[in-house]
Amino acid sequence: MKRVVIHTDGACKGNPGPGAYGAVLVCGRHRKEISAGYRATTNNRMELRAAIAALELLAEPCIVELHSDSKYLVKAIQDKWIDGWKRRGWITADKKPVKNQDLWRQLLSAMEPHRIDWRWVKGHAGNQENERCDELANLAVTAGRLAEDTGFDAAGC
Repeated sequence: MKRVVIHTDGACKGNPGPGAYGAVLVCGRHRKEISAGYRATTNNRMELRAAIAALELLAEPCIVELHSDSKYLVKAIQDKWIDGWKRRGWITADKKPVKNQDLWRQLLSAMEPHRIDWRWVKGHAGNQENERCDELANLAVTAGRLAEDTGFDAAGC
């Protein structure tokens, strides 16, 4: 299996507000940078979309080392919150509907063929690839070509 290192970040101008994600994928000597912006969304949705978009680019099952500065994303996987949510029918331990269910489900599907080592990194702390992802996200949100985040519900934020 190929080894891929992925760095991701999401950004939002206001929360909710216009937002974007950036991701950097490295496999051997190959490097790919991606980003996309959305008119109305949240930072958490952009963190999720970054991981989804990066994983969906992989054309075959890979061993992935995925770095994110989102505790929301990394802890949901590492601490198995997502397993509890699925078991309870996408309800939290507090008996409330899980926010961003559409993206969590999409993430699970994107993760399925890969072996992923999830790693939290401190944001804005000098990590070169995390800083690049932040830059990509901020460039995308200010580029003016913002898509609709179809699963975003402003009332449910």
